[in-house]
Amino acid sequence: MTGKGFDDSNINWRTIDGIDHIAYHICEVDVENGTVDLLFKFDANSKIAMHNHMVPYRTLVLQGELRIYRPNGEIKEIRPVGSYVSAGPGETHTEGGGDEDVIVFFSNRNVKDVVYEILDENGGVATTFGIPEFSALLEQQRAAGEKCNEPYPV
Repeated sequence: MTGKGFDDSNINWRTIDGIDHIAYHICEVDVENGTVDLLFKFDANSKIAMHNHMVPYRTLVLQGELRIYRPNGEIKEIRPVGSYVSAGPGETHTEGGGDEDVIVFFSNRNVKDVVYEILDENGGVATTFGIPEFSALLEQQRAAGEKCNEPYPV
């Protein structure tokens, strides 16, 4: 059965200078429960920076296919729309969209410090994103009037 694709027209996508081929929307940062939930939109036929996941996470591909690459550029895995994965910290990798932009929901769990390490071209840690960084990004969204983690009227 063919249905409509994922409608992201109500999502205000944001980017971070210096981190190419990806946009984000923070859904929730829950310090008490150690979770960071967000949407990522990866550009079609592109790869983001090499990185490490530092905490357990869950993903759900909402649109397109997520392609995951080993450090040598070889495709490790392709996750089609509808794929749900539960995983922990793993090997260094990069990822990106297939032939169309891919949208993936990420739920990071047991967060105490760093969620992602973004690596430079030499494999060193260029920057990290954890609770403080994601909290600041969420506050920027809210300051811009974007609705995040707010109840809908019944």
